[in-house]
Amino acid sequence: MAETPERAYFEPDEIVRSQNGGGKTFADILTGRLSRRGLLKAGFLAGVAASPLARALAREESFDDGLGFAPIAPTTVDRIQVPEGYRAQVVVRWGDPIKAGAPAFDPEKQSPEAQRQQFGYNNDFIGFLPLPFGSQNSSHGLLAVNHEYTNAELMFPVAKPTDMSEAQTRTSMEAEGFAVVEIKLDDQGEWQVVQESRYNTRYSATSTFEVTGPARGHDRLKTKRDPSGRTAVGTFANCAAGKTPWGTVLSAEENFQDYYANSAAVTDARETRSHERYGIPKEASEYGWERFWPELDLKIEPHGPYQHGWVVEFDPYDPDWTPKKRTSLGRFRHEAATTYVAKNNRVVMYSGDDARFEYVYKFVCDRPYQPNNREANRDLVDEGTLYVAVFNEDGTGEWRPLKHGHGPLTAENGFKDQGEVMIDVRIAADLLGATKMDRPEDIEVNPVNKKLYLVCTNNTDRGKEGTATTDKMNPRSENKHGHIIEITEADDDHTATTFAWEMFMVCGDPADEATYFAGFDRTKVSPISCPDNVAFDAKGNLWIATDGMSKTLKVNDAFYAVPVQGPNRGRLQMFMASVPAAEVCGPEFTPDGTTVFLAIQHPAEGSKHGEFTTLWPDGAGLPRPSVIAIRAEDGRVIGSKPAGASRRDLLGLNR
Repeated sequence: MAETPERAYFEPDEIVRSQNGGGKTFADILTGRLSRRGLLKAGFLAGVAASPLARALAREESFDDGLGFAPIAPTTVDRIQVPEGYRAQVVVRWGDPIKAGAPAFDPEKQSPEAQRQQFGYNNDFIGFLPLPFGSQNSSHGLLAVNHEYTNAELMFPVAKPTDMSEAQTRTSMEAEGFAVVEIKLDDQGEWQVVQESRYNTRYSATSTFEVTGPARGHDRLKTKRDPSGRTAVGTFANCAAGKTPWGTVLSAEENFQDYYANSAAVTDARETRSHERYGIPKEASEYGWERFWPELDLKIEPHGPYQHGWVVEFDPYDPDWTPKKRTSLGRFRHEAATTYVAKNNRVVMYSGDDARFEYVYKFVCDRPYQPNNREANRDLVDEGTLYVAVFNEDGTGEWRPLKHGHGPLTAENGFKDQGEVMIDVRIAADLLGATKMDRPEDIEVNPVNKKLYLVCTNNTDRGKEGTATTDKMNPRSENKHGHIIEITEADDDHTATTFAWEMFMVCGDPADEATYFAGFDRTKVSPISCPDNVAFDAKGNLWIATDGMSKTLKVNDAFYAVPVQGPNRGRLQMFMASVPAAEVCGPEFTPDGTTVFLAIQHPAEGSKHGEFTTLWPDGAGLPRPSVIAIRAEDGRVIGSKPAGASRRDLLGLNR
């Protein structure tokens, strides 16, 4: 996720709000664990590399990770780079018409009416859903895509968002949310948008959503527009997401706080506590939308912020179905909404709260998933238990339930019912002693080894005066590069309330002794920083998209592959490099693994209008966030070795 050139990496305006609550930091726990194991004298790197787990996994010589591409080097060039034998294609870009009769994109004639029928801005999450539903079709399907935020200075000739006119502001409002686009693979191996498709849909900051779950009808969700508290207008700041087993998408609302204004006008102590904990601005918002949308102004609508910060479920296969804001999943700055069917057929959803020193969450549905009854699964996520993670220094952890009446979650502490717990989940998690993490973002389940991989993007505040110190789970002060943690649920049961964890990767320049790559030789891996979104291929290899390397390593963001088991565990290699100032996100493979889709978000961010650092993808006009597809020239599985090629060929040793 990124919002401004600074915020993509440093986020200097962000208040550290969990310091007075919650449990130990991950970094404190890590230090304690290594100290007890007598490994600190040799340094963090040596300690983790010497662990029994690392040694055992390194001996898995018979495991074939299936990777066999010639890695590319970090770069600053103004073009998408992929390994030899691959090609990258722009599938759909900001402003492309996706509805029948929609106007073509014209940078000089942008309007809310046009944008409502066009592909949105700053694409983040990508989900590929095969057509027909239930099939494994890899040449025809739907793309479900989140549109996280807008860059006013790139879209229009303005210096900042609050300089936008009302028409420009309303165009920006229509450019956020999410989209569904039907695509087909043609005979030349190129993906084409089916513009006349009945599935093609846009949801935006002006769409209406149903509120479900424990906060439905709650007093704090009642507004002047809807005194019943059962509907909400608008979705925005839609970052990562997840696909459900029944074919819907869970879209995560992340930095919703930046759209609200004037929390100083609220005097009720409970509301003030909530707004401060969630970072609602005391005065003007970052985007200035409140100038034309009064519900974003707390002087006018004090309950406005409770409309956002939720996970929204929508159905790409049914554009007539009203999307739902699922309040049982909690209100925070959601990054990801990853679902997994556990051993007992109950569905689990994982999510991170993407801010410094925030927490990791898991939701477990009460009712079992019914594979052959799509309709019966429609409201599964309305009933269940939300948990928050606590990591221990000995490599264990537990999931603590966020249930009204459990422990401190009582009326005496400001929680009179379960709806209140879900509205103020951050405060509830503080009271439960959750572990403070370094911006927990994506968290995904590996389909092969069943482990979770938790991405912590960075945290340059860690270790500074007045903040949390380092620990086992967050091992670096002023952590600018980020890390990835490997989690094993007890007995591989994802509904369990305990888990074990190990550090998988500590990112950065491999020449830095503080880095760690699952015990693999650091001289044989690529530099990486600011991991963000991840995905897995059919072999269980981890693929990582980054957000912020132009700030930390002074190179373009990129897309990497790394085995998580076998002799090459930790061997990280760069597969794709992006264009200047653009984040890479939303990695998604087709079921057969022959296409990977990537979202190229905010190219040229930080430029002044008309002085762009890149004009990608068109080379003229405006820089345009886009979804790309990467395929091998011979149609093989992404990342795999071409027929007849040896490892020496791939590494260029035979040239």
